[in-house]
Amino acid sequence: MTLYHFGNCLALIYAPYHMAYKYSGISEYASFSKCVYAGGLYIFTQLCKMLLLATFFPDSDSSPVEGEYNVILEILKSTVDFADLLGIYFALNSVPGKGHAKILTSAIGWASAELVVTRTVLLWVGARGSEFDWRYVRSCAESNVALIQHAATATLVWLWTRSDLPKKHSPIVVSLLALTPYRALIEEAIGSIFHLSAWALVAVRAIHASAVGLSALATYAILAQQIGI
Repeated sequence: MTLYHFGNCLALIYAPYHMAYKYSGISEYASFSKCVYAGGLYIFTQLCKMLLLATFFPDSDSSPVEGEYNVILEILKSTVDFADLLGIYFALNSVPGKGHAKILTSAIGWASAELVVTRTVLLWVGARGSEFDWRYVRSCAESNVALIQHAATATLVWLWTRSDLPKKHSPIVVSLLALTPYRALIEEAIGSIFHLSAWALVAVRAIHASAVGLSALATYAILAQQIGI
């Protein structure tokens, strides 16, 4: 039973990434090495973020009230996630070809590296060695939402770099990009305010990622129609 549960979790977490790579068309560009490069950039970026957090926001046991939640401190910590946008920018620049190839290659490589680093050990240790538990299925669902989030972020970064982006769409792109590092903080705040369950919070994240993704896709489609990319 545990092996069957582990196999189901592996299929649920890895199959969407494989299908996204195979059926999006980027495999025709021999872009596997570029996906690996984007994944390497993800790991390097996370190491840099850890160094920044350890340097400027060290853990302290001197809080006046145990368990006190410092909103300003959490916002400042989330600001470090702007490094992710820089990492995705370098990943996009490393991929030759058209806009959709750059976006999908960078997003799939970045998201796959995050998947391997943050969830593989959890599944191997947890789902393989325990009875059925919904938290592992929920973790798999969150990884699929993360793929949508990274694709939307890569699209926004690519749009931001375009000098031919219509001025009327520029504020939308810049606003969505500026809010990207605070995405998790906003979602957790919504979950805390409305006392959402874990699955309801996953649904909020999925809705949020879909809304940003559709906005980015609509802007990309408008730009592609105008300049023929």
